[in-house]
Amino acid sequence: MKDTVITMIKGMAMGTAEVIPGVSGGTIAFITGIYEKLLNTIKAFGPGLLPVFKASGVKGVWSEINGPFLVRLLGGMVLGVVFGVFAISYLLENYPPAVWAFFFGLIIASAIYIGRQITRWGPGEIVLMILGTVVAFGITMIAPAEGSESLIFVFFSGAIAISALILPGISGSFILLIMGMYSYIITETLKPALSTLAPDKLLIMIVFALGCLTGLMTVSRLLSWTFKFYRNLTLATLTGFMLGSLNKIWPWRNPVEWLRDSSGAIILKDDGITPKKILVAENVLPANYDGGDALILAVVVLMILGFLSVFLLEKMGSKE
Repeated sequence: MKDTVITMIKGMAMGTAEVIPGVSGGTIAFITGIYEKLLNTIKAFGPGLLPVFKASGVKGVWSEINGPFLVRLLGGMVLGVVFGVFAISYLLENYPPAVWAFFFGLIIASAIYIGRQITRWGPGEIVLMILGTVVAFGITMIAPAEGSESLIFVFFSGAIAISALILPGISGSFILLIMGMYSYIITETLKPALSTLAPDKLLIMIVFALGCLTGLMTVSRLLSWTFKFYRNLTLATLTGFMLGSLNKIWPWRNPVEWLRDSSGAIILKDDGITPKKILVAENVLPANYDGGDALILAVVVLMILGFLSVFLLEKMGSKE
């Protein structure tokens, strides 16, 4: 029972993180001690399950995919996503600097935590950490692309975006944004598919889901292999990813560009006035912040709380 509750709490933390643009559930998985366990669980899905089923039936497959762990984790993630959609979305809309500050502190502490797992720092580790930082920083600076309605592009956008579930420091929703696919997949396809069950929309979601499945299978196997044979180098790269992603979650950011539909018009919320989503924002100092009260005291306090929360998650991870 205790293990079930702990795993669900970790899943909730991952699900909540996935709702935040610029924050990855993979980060939470790593600092809570379930990262490699999650990789191995995902990696278990594949053609290799067929001989297991023939030999041991459903019970053998359930054991092979670590079913109890997966159900507890996914259950927690669903609760976390629901919490994130309502609570975190509200806080981001009304107190954005404070929310970003919490995650800024959390990511800094997480990068330190991952870096501490490296047993030996050599030239290779240093180079890959710098390269990971540059790549992640560069991704946060990329202007959103035009996107495409091609089913091939939809497939690959799913494969690339889902990788953020596994890679610490990279957000799947942000990947969709820079690929120009966020509006097409979420606003123009997912909602109509769920509400009207339109065949053309369902086809797009099936192709996107197949891309996600392919991405999960590929990246999980690749990372499992690199962890097995190049653990220090892999950890150094992931540390760099997290450091580079800090550019995306700086507390004070002024919007420059917003989410637009296929006609180029800004997509508004239900009030018909407020833009639905910011695509591009520039980092500024508190004195130049245009979003209202800079909440400097709250930012400092929540940044410290975010930093300290990693130690709580790490303590939970030690129970794994």
